[in-house]
Amino acid sequence: MTHSNPATTRPCRASLPPERFAELAAALGDSPETAMDLTQLALGRCRAYVAGSLPRFDAAVVQVDDNPTEVNGYGSDPEALDGLLQIVPGWACVLVSRQLEQPLSALLERRLGLPLRHYGDVAYVAPQQGLVRHVHPDVRLLTLEDLPLLQAEPRLQGKCFGSPEALLRQGVAAGAVVQGALVAMTHTSGLSPRYGEIGAYCLEPYRRRGYVTAAAWLVAERLRAMGRTPIWSTGETNWASQRVAEKLGFVRQGGRVYLIPQRPTP
Repeated sequence: MTHSNPATTRPCRASLPPERFAELAAALGDSPETAMDLTQLALGRCRAYVAGSLPRFDAAVVQVDDNPTEVNGYGSDPEALDGLLQIVPGWACVLVSRQLEQPLSALLERRLGLPLRHYGDVAYVAPQQGLVRHVHPDVRLLTLEDLPLLQAEPRLQGKCFGSPEALLRQGVAAGAVVQGALVAMTHTSGLSPRYGEIGAYCLEPYRRRGYVTAAAWLVAERLRAMGRTPIWSTGETNWASQRVAEKLGFVRQGGRVYLIPQRPTP
């Protein structure tokens, strides 16, 4: 266990109160791996669990309100992280570093009595010189005037900021508008002081037309103008998403892994 000076820090409870989310965010640090969780901690749209004492800690778990079954695990102590997962309600998979993958997997399999599926998360970072320019006549940045377009298509709303209006006010979004309807969109799914995570979705009939690539380039350029480094992450078998990232010139940089207990289907 890691111990810090009790004269300057207070021991954290396993469940962290929202008024201490800023302490956890500072302890996690601003990196491509933490950008999405830093956003949710700042907005108070998550639950957090800590083992140890801030600003240092042995393990931490962030459970985002929009997707509570998928949690992010941090720290260097797999036993402490396993202990936190025992009190986190409703989780179905945990995203961790490659260093934690094997020791935590062994602990979970032993405790749960279940096999675990390991699924890789591929991470990309925009190069310093910028991304490859891609434009499309149907694609543009979205503003508050486009709110009705987002509200009309739930699959393209983006949940990071809590609502389509909050996304347009606080984040960055670009989309393809065809015959007055929004058919594809990329947006900031995380916005930390240093990084901007880009998420994307395109309706099935409109895929393979270059909409996502052009929209992602617009969002990335706006992020660079804001002083943020664009980042991209996707599942290891999401070849379409990986092709978009590589077409734009994103550079693959590390990645983490989902540990997914294989629970029997009722």
